[in-house]
Amino acid sequence: MFRTLDSIVATFAHCRGVRPLMWTCLVFGLLAFFFPATPLVAAEETSGVAIHAVNAPSTEATQTVSLTGCLTSIARSTGIWDMTAGGHWKQVIMVLVGFLLLYLGVVKDFEPLLLVPIGFSTLFVNVPLGGMGDAHGFLSLIYRYGIQNEVLPLIVFMGIGALCDFGPLLACPRTAILGAAAQFGVFGTLLGVAVLNTLPGFDFSLKQACSIAIIGGADGPTSIIVASKYAPEMMGSIAVAAYSYMALVPVIQPPIMKLLTTKKERLIRMRQVRAVSQLEKTLFPLLLVALCILLLPSALPLMGCFAFGNFIKESGAIERISKTLQNELMNLATVFLGLGVGMQMEADKFVQPATLGIIILGLLAFSLGTAGGVLFAKLMNLVWKKDPVNPLIGSAGVSAFPMAARVSNRLGLEADPHNFLLMHALGANLAGQIGSVVAAGVILSLFN
Repeated sequence: MFRTLDSIVATFAHCRGVRPLMWTCLVFGLLAFFFPATPLVAAEETSGVAIHAVNAPSTEATQTVSLTGCLTSIARSTGIWDMTAGGHWKQVIMVLVGFLLLYLGVVKDFEPLLLVPIGFSTLFVNVPLGGMGDAHGFLSLIYRYGIQNEVLPLIVFMGIGALCDFGPLLACPRTAILGAAAQFGVFGTLLGVAVLNTLPGFDFSLKQACSIAIIGGADGPTSIIVASKYAPEMMGSIAVAAYSYMALVPVIQPPIMKLLTTKKERLIRMRQVRAVSQLEKTLFPLLLVALCILLLPSALPLMGCFAFGNFIKESGAIERISKTLQNELMNLATVFLGLGVGMQMEADKFVQPATLGIIILGLLAFSLGTAGGVLFAKLMNLVWKKDPVNPLIGSAGVSAFPMAARVSNRLGLEADPHNFLLMHALGANLAGQIGSVVAAGVILSLFN
């Protein structure tokens, strides 16, 4: 028998040095076949008494090495296994939502600066076993130290202030009324929440209702700050709704504007605005801060940062800081703000009836804000009959700067190719920016 085996080994191993190695492998293979590995016993029976070994190996150490077990362990650590066998179908939905946000941001160009980070963050936080949304995960740290303490939204407000030019508003102060009128969407939505609460599956508290209603101001950072204080569990849905509706201004507003105005009203031409001095522009942010301190201190963080950025720009003393606020710092803060907001897009928080209610109420808030501005502009014409206001600029009273102003100007040019409303609309738009901050301050002061 051994001669036969030796001849077989010799057939496969022509070299002299290989034959001993082949014999060794053959011997160990036979031993493994006839005497398979078995777990060592940590206790012995001696004279009917169990004597436990002092250094008995653990259960994991005594397991046999199995190719099938290794492959199974690897398979169970994949996202596919966790989503299918784990029954986490909500995570699958949220992954699709993340890709939808990326599609809207990249392909449709809907607020890509925010929707792309939010989309990626949605993917990150819903990937099973990824850990990016855990207590010490990357997204949790951004949310805890950047959004919960309001740092990132306030930095974004500095950048917005550095980008704004209050010249059109100062040149035509009556447009400030339109910015206030457009905030009707914020407070009108509170009534919509009360109606929605009568339906089964919806039960919004007053603080949650206020957080949803602020979407009507069309101001993303303001919505995030209010939601982080009063409804952090809904912040992801509120932020996505706010920025989505801001991006959809060219789609949502024109039908409402055309419905509420006549052809004759859209043809109204407004007087050319006056020139505004640099001193007026420089003193205006200081006036905003003074009024906020005296009348609405709860809005000081938002209004103060907004005025600070604008003062840096208009004073002209620190040009380098002004450029940094407008570009690098604002862009960096916006990216981290999007990632932090996406942290709240977890499946258990987003896939629920309340999300549908937020989307519906957000659209209602935005539509009411647009309608409120247009209707109040028509009401103003009853007072200023000799110098009427084109109602189209009333829709720019929402805080979607500067898209809402561009939409007003575009519809004016459609009615009359020589009627340029951009400067007047920018005045209403800047007033809406201030009005949304005031509305947020009023809401914050309600619960202080």
